[in-house]
Amino acid sequence: MIGVFDSGFGGLTILKEIRRVLPEYDYLYLGDNARTPYGTRSFEVVYEYTLQAVKYLFGHGCELVILACNTASAKALRSIQQRDLCDMVGVLPNGMPKRRVLGIIRPTAEAVGAMTKTGHVGVLATQGTVDSESYPIEIHKLNPEIVVTQQACPMWVPLVENCEYDSAGADYFVKKYIAELMHKDPQTDTLLLGCTHYPLLQRKIEEVLRQSGMTQVRLLSQGQIVSESLRDYLQRHRDIEKACQHGGTCRYLTTEAEQKFAQSATIFMGEAIEVTHVELT
Repeated sequence: MIGVFDSGFGGLTILKEIRRVLPEYDYLYLGDNARTPYGTRSFEVVYEYTLQAVKYLFGHGCELVILACNTASAKALRSIQQRDLCDMVGVLPNGMPKRRVLGIIRPTAEAVGAMTKTGHVGVLATQGTVDSESYPIEIHKLNPEIVVTQQACPMWVPLVENCEYDSAGADYFVKKYIAELMHKDPQTDTLLLGCTHYPLLQRKIEEVLRQSGMTQVRLLSQGQIVSESLRDYLQRHRDIEKACQHGGTCRYLTTEAEQKFAQSATIFMGEAIEVTHVELT
């Protein structure tokens, strides 16, 4: 299977788009909802929790794991790839690990350069992702001339997870964070939604941009970028692609209460799901 991991529900927006673009594969989604949010936790704790999840998914038949979580991608991916992966899964004759772990920050950073015309990009993200500096680092590796302005949006995840993302009360916080970012850099013409929860606020964000006369600002969501990047990756890595099952199935796991997860996940997926509770150690 292809494993998809997130600290909570946001990764479901990535999974939904991946399944739309690549419906033929089998997927196993794991949400560490009992220990969410990751955004306020230290690098060491996020690394430990993410490593536990990756080991679990490998142990349950996944050949490839996608960290569909910006915080996990920012704080844990590189360490797992460099320090743990080969010891966990072994290596191929070419020295590459037999199984792979991918994040969502790198493919997003690769897409930014083609979007911006002014060379000024804004990143809307959790405080943890902002503090990690992962987006500026990755964007500057590819396009060092781009100016990156970050804005933490601490109220957006609670709005989504409490089903208030489409309420009138959400308007204040959407306007607030966009205004703060644009005040920092008025030349920003591309806004990146750097958290997987934020696509549920996309309609509100687009409304604010339109009402504020910022129709030239492009909004970049990760789901489509990551799904297209994964398709390209599987085409280039035939050994991984051949190892993946092609049954078109999807299973869901959570470290939280099953009923609670199922109710919230329906908001993200647009359909009823069945979920199994698991423990990560």
